[in-house]
Amino acid sequence: MATPRRALVVIDVQKEYFIGNLPVEYPPVEQTLPNIARAMDAAHAAGIPVLVVQHSTPPGTPVFAKGTTTWALHDEIGRRHRDHHIEKGWPSVFTQTDFADWLKANEIDTIAVTGYMTQNCVASTLFEAFHRGYAAEVLKDATGAVPYANAAGSATAEEVHRVLNVIFHSRFASVTATDDWIAAVQAERAIPMDNIPASNLRARQLARSAGTAATKAA
Repeated sequence: MATPRRALVVIDVQKEYFIGNLPVEYPPVEQTLPNIARAMDAAHAAGIPVLVVQHSTPPGTPVFAKGTTTWALHDEIGRRHRDHHIEKGWPSVFTQTDFADWLKANEIDTIAVTGYMTQNCVASTLFEAFHRGYAAEVLKDATGAVPYANAAGSATAEEVHRVLNVIFHSRFASVTATDDWIAAVQAERAIPMDNIPASNLRARQLARSAGTAATKAA
C-alpha cells in the first residue's frame, strides 16, 4: 500500500456531548476524549494536518445552539493545535462547507475520523468520503454513540457503535484503535480494510459453528 496522505478530522467534540442533552455513552467519554487528544497530538507531531469541526444550530434549538455553553468545543480540543476549523450545520462535514476544497488544496487522500456521533456525523462523513473517492480511517475508541428508541425500535449505544463499526470496516473505512493508528502514522503505513463478501462469509461461518455447537449441546 502507498503511504497515505492523511488529515485527522475531529468531529463535533463539543460540550453538548458531555454536559448537554446528548451525553455520549459508548465508548465512555472518559476513554474517547483522551484518545482524541492523543490522536491530535500524534498527528501534529507527524506533520499531519488537523481539522476541527464544530456543529451549529440556530439560537433556541435544543442542541448545539450557537453561542451557548454546550455549543463550545471541549476545552481539551479547543486548546490543541489545529490547522483548519469548519463550522457546519449538516451531518456530513462535506455539506455546505469548504471541506472538499481544503482536502484538495492540501493533497489529502485519506481522512482519519474521530469525534461524535458514530451514527450521525461520523457515519455521514465516512459514507460521503467513500463516494467522493477518499480513503478513510475511523478510530473506534476515539468516537462514540448515544442510544436511541423510537417507533422503529431501540438500540443501546454499544449496539449502535459496534454494528456501525463492523459496517464501516466492510467497505467504507479502516476501523482501528487509537494506539494502532498512532503506530501506523509513525510508520507511514496504511491500515487495511476488509470487504463485503469476506465479512459476510465469516458471519455465515460463525452462525453455522454456533448452530453446530448448539446441536451438540442439546
